Amino acid sequence: MGQPSHAQRDWWRSAVIYQVYVRSFADGDGDGTGDLAGVRARLPYLAELGVDALWFNPWYLSPMKDGGYDVADYRAIDPAFGTLAEAEKLIAEARELGIRTIVDIVPNHVSDQHPWFRAALAAGPGSPERDLFHFRAGRGAHGELPPNDWPSQFVGSTEPVWTRLPDGEWYLHLFTPEQPDLNWDHPAVRREHEDILRFWFERGVAGVRIDSAALLAKDPALPEFVAGRDPNPFVDRDELHDVYRSWRRIADEYGAVFVGEVWLPDTERFTRYLRPDELHTAFNFAFLSCPWDAGRLRTSIDETLAEHAPVGAPATWVLCNHDVTRTVTRYGRTDTGFDFAAKEFGIPTDLELGTRRARAAALLSLALPGAVYLYQGEELGLPEAEVPVDRIQDPMHFRSGGSDPGRDGCRVPLPWLADAPHAGFGSGQEPWLPQPAGWASYAADRQQGDPDSVLRLYREAIRLRPVFGDGPLTWLPAPEGVLALAREDGAVCVVNLGGEPCELPPHRAVLLTSGPLDGGRLPSDTAAWLTA
Repeated sequence: MGQPSHAQRDWWRSAVIYQVYVRSFADGDGDGTGDLAGVRARLPYLAELGVDALWFNPWYLSPMKDGGYDVADYRAIDPAFGTLAEAEKLIAEARELGIRTIVDIVPNHVSDQHPWFRAALAAGPGSPERDLFHFRAGRGAHGELPPNDWPSQFVGSTEPVWTRLPDGEWYLHLFTPEQPDLNWDHPAVRREHEDILRFWFERGVAGVRIDSAALLAKDPALPEFVAGRDPNPFVDRDELHDVYRSWRRIADEYGAVFVGEVWLPDTERFTRYLRPDELHTAFNFAFLSCPWDAGRLRTSIDETLAEHAPVGAPATWVLCNHDVTRTVTRYGRTDTGFDFAAKEFGIPTDLELGTRRARAAALLSLALPGAVYLYQGEELGLPEAEVPVDRIQDPMHFRSGGSDPGRDGCRVPLPWLADAPHAGFGSGQEPWLPQPAGWASYAADRQQGDPDSVLRLYREAIRLRPVFGDGPLTWLPAPEGVLALAREDGAVCVVNLGGEPCELPPHRAVLLTSGPLDGGRLPSDTAAWLTA
């Protein structure tokens, strides 16, 4: 068997990667929860969409206190989703269709039902078992105060990140109490995660997405957090880079790749994670949260490309994921950016306007150099769903005291068949989150037959995307409120974010538009792909 070509080895540099939130993708056994059987049945749909890889949110054994990000066993699939053997079949079947698999690893914490933590609780204070986590005595005359006052990583939460046990000790959890933080100074923690990586690489996984990648290391003195003071005691610690260098050596053995979830405002600190011996890529949250504004989007694109250039890493472009308000809804609001702290119930939304902008944004993101991540349902133009308060399950909602609607609105199960029960998500029980009225109008089968649908736009855009090549980006002169960029191979993308139709730049042909032209002019909130 010959060596893989350069293009095969570097597939991740320009890939379109589809994010699968298994619980909400497709229900194969009719119990109301999405599962691996559902994904396997829909692999032809994903192949027709044209994606290069699938990124799966955690599918491991979990009590599901935080959507599977509370992992009890990395070597077992949660029974709600299927079995390990079925996961292996899915990886292989996808690969036969030319689709690679990326799994999610959550190294900052585990579930409180993980064998390590249960053993630590049973062993008691001072035991070696507790050294795998952050157990501490409390402050105050009787240890009644937590060891420090670090803030929760759930934005808007005022609840403490320490929980006291009956034996008097406290344990650290930057997220929920059911997610105790691991002690990454302990060699056993490092060995275990290296073994987990090998376990999945051996099963054909092509890459790993690293959750909360900048949070693992903690200052062992556990000093108080002071905003703006460096170094931060629990974010972006220098010792983290040794962890990722060791991981990179393992990935290189298998030809696998990493994408890190790294939220850092400091560009120089961010790019350290992308050095040639560390992570291959990291998510671009600045672009995701950027408002629908030509100047700000251009600045975000320029800054993203500039910060990646020194380390030779490709940028990633993301419009939405399982944690943020869906693109159609966000772009239909007065505030078109995204900020966790700004989420609230009942924000007025113009879905027609949001859809028009989301279609244009799809063509913009797919025209940029680098990889694109597509969250399930974005290709259907799904809006954020209003989940009834009594059906919300996301802990972010509860830890905010009920003020934050949480993230369930972007996790509502997908509509597949317009005329089937539950819009074809599953044939049995009601889905685990309720689908709102009118959800069937977004169904994939209905969009398949509509040449002007969002689904057909995404399919055609992904098919045509190679015309942009792998070269750099050049901005073209354009009216105020309009973005026009050319790529090395001669393809041009123009996006009109202004209020009036604009003339297209000189071109030989129009390849694709996000909406109809107006007498040859590009309407507001519309994008076009051209050949120069």
